Amino acid sequence: MGKKKSGKSKKKDKAKKAHAKGKLPKRKCCMSKPRCSRCPLVALKAGTLPEGYTVRHRQLVKIAGHD
Repeated sequence: MGKKKSGKSKKKDKAKKAHAKGKLPKRKCCMSKPRCSRCPLVALKAGTLPEGYTVRHRQLVKIAGHD
């Protein structure tokens, strides 16, 4: 029999797929439970944020010094 994926790995898969398609995370977290696949908090946790971006106060912000 095959193994079932846990709920957490499914969320990571969704976040990676959203980033692979070229979609940026949302600018602001909508704070819904469960988190949507484009949530900046999910992208931060999964390590799929674009280079030069971070999350502060549930908002996607550009890091100073990056182009």
